[in-house]
Amino acid sequence: MTRLSDLRKSYERAELSEESADIDPLRQFTRWLNEAISARVPEPNAMTLATVGSNQRPSTRVVLIKGYDERGITWFTNYESRKGRELTGNPWAALQFHWVELERVVRIEGRVEKVSEAESDAYFATRPLDSRIGAWSSPQSQVIGSRGVLISNAARFSAKFLLQPPRPPHWGGYRLQPDTWEFWQGRKSRLHDRLRYRLDDSQRWIRERLAP
Repeated sequence: MTRLSDLRKSYERAELSEESADIDPLRQFTRWLNEAISARVPEPNAMTLATVGSNQRPSTRVVLIKGYDERGITWFTNYESRKGRELTGNPWAALQFHWVELERVVRIEGRVEKVSEAESDAYFATRPLDSRIGAWSSPQSQVIGSRGVLISNAARFSAKFLLQPPRPPHWGGYRLQPDTWEFWQGRKSRLHDRLRYRLDDSQRWIRERLAP
């Protein structure tokens, strides 16, 4: 049996230099995301979302990016879930993409706000019918007696809404507005490349190299 302490991997696929990296973090992110998609890595749009509750305990979960632009990174979820409640009390959060096959990580930090109702409505209408019913059926993060509760709820809401379920009032989008980005490229001998972009007081992006 292999011991965990014996697991080793040498990262040698690529490098990340100041000369090759874009001066704008959003354009650098677009480049890496497109390369992850082109490389057919599993779930290239999956990202870990970290929030902190009122008890100061951090929590993480994986969500899917559904859009991004100069305003920030967008995803959709249940506002009454644990992450939703924690974001209500503390709107600061962090995101992380880990593209293992490319030996790359992107970390993003910033303030989170809800997207407009119109934006949430527009995205909800594009979801498959089962997913729209699921948004009504799951009291996300709450204790339930069995999986049968979910099945029963899905049947009830399917009968109620048929083919046209509206967006639940407790469901919609969030947008994280980055003030810090970090791009991490694995390198040999654990001398990894780390480039951080942070906003200064004049809202300009400052790019700097971090020690691995």
